[in-house]
Amino acid sequence: MTHQSHETAKLTIGDKTLDLPIYHGTVGPDVIDIRRLYSEGGVFAFDPGYTSTGSCESAITYIDGDKGQLLYRGYPIEQLAAKSHFLEVAYLLLYGELPTAEQMEDFESRVTNHTMLHEQMAYFFRGFRRDAHPMAVVCGIMGAMSAFYHDSTDINDAWQREVATIRMIAKMPTIVAWAFKYHVGQPFVYPRNNLDYASNFLNMCFSVPATDYVVDPILSRAMDRIFTLHADHEQNASTSTVRLASSSGANPFACIAAGVACLWGPAHGGANEAALMMLREIGTPDRIPEFIARARDKDDPFRLMGFGHRVYKNFDPRAKVMKQSADEVLGLLGIERNPTLQVAKELERIALEDPYFIEKKLYPNVDFYSGIILDAMGFPTSMFTPIFALARTVGWISQWKEMIEDPQLKIGRPRQLYTGATLRDYVDVENR
Repeated sequence: MTHQSHETAKLTIGDKTLDLPIYHGTVGPDVIDIRRLYSEGGVFAFDPGYTSTGSCESAITYIDGDKGQLLYRGYPIEQLAAKSHFLEVAYLLLYGELPTAEQMEDFESRVTNHTMLHEQMAYFFRGFRRDAHPMAVVCGIMGAMSAFYHDSTDINDAWQREVATIRMIAKMPTIVAWAFKYHVGQPFVYPRNNLDYASNFLNMCFSVPATDYVVDPILSRAMDRIFTLHADHEQNASTSTVRLASSSGANPFACIAAGVACLWGPAHGGANEAALMMLREIGTPDRIPEFIARARDKDDPFRLMGFGHRVYKNFDPRAKVMKQSADEVLGLLGIERNPTLQVAKELERIALEDPYFIEKKLYPNVDFYSGIILDAMGFPTSMFTPIFALARTVGWISQWKEMIEDPQLKIGRPRQLYTGATLRDYVDVENR
């Protein structure tokens, strides 16, 4: 809940002085309300990247980058990853509180029983080229859901919003798994209601009709943690995109498709793919010193991917949990014959001990470990971002629901600092 401070910020512009309200959140920095800046002061705020601008009021996720803290509805991510599971976390993000046993059973049942896709959507998948990137397929299919599920597109109907919520969370694993199957040329595998959320996804990805496939519980747990750790991350680029699209009144499937499209960017959802590509570029553990030297060289454009974070100035709290999963998965699958994973383990050891990494706070982040895990499981790098989108869908929907239900909802309309030509008259072509 927002509380107005007794203090105000005074801003002097020429001969005008504006008293701007200061608000306190429950935790985190205070904010200055600049909504009257243009109407009373005749100026806009200039903040490229919105790094100093609060675009909304939210009660879902909180990040303290200096402390290395991530809270979902007040609960530390470390506790949720250790004691909870993805669908319980999804309920928490969506509804604000941890569910009772009855609420959890009902929620799991509703999600589990809506995992199948409309059968005609299988033909939609086959309309893509075989070499289409899975992220392109996921983005297209999510956007197309509004063409198949007309009864849950009215954002002003609370029940339709709820139906759309369950459908997207339930069907996203099927969409992503089928994008993977189509990418590798294997037949689609239908969801199974007797499996948990993560195991069902792995089964749809790796089982084939010709043989039985049993999901290893260690791999299932690791996948569930990946989903949990990526479920939401405050007002990042893709979440802000979902909110901006939602502010126009667009249907929920279109809004989440917009989030998928934004997440596709290599500076956002593609970070774990970039980290793995770097490990492959290094090649073998004996070449690590060479690349560390390049990273220290200010004149060399090479960057160590998977280390440090724009928000976290301390250890990424998600990375601590992901490292545990990485150790479990690599212990199960072994790394003796995988040079990329050998490089990762040695680079991780150096990063946690080397004074250069410690001084620069270049700790391995969640992308470093998640890329290692997904690679060890057998996913190609092209699937890393779709899996990220699968996990983040619940966060996007939570943010979407919160925004739609806000009585102060306004369509997003950022301003600009115009630097183009001033007023000029049209010149006929023969006189130019």
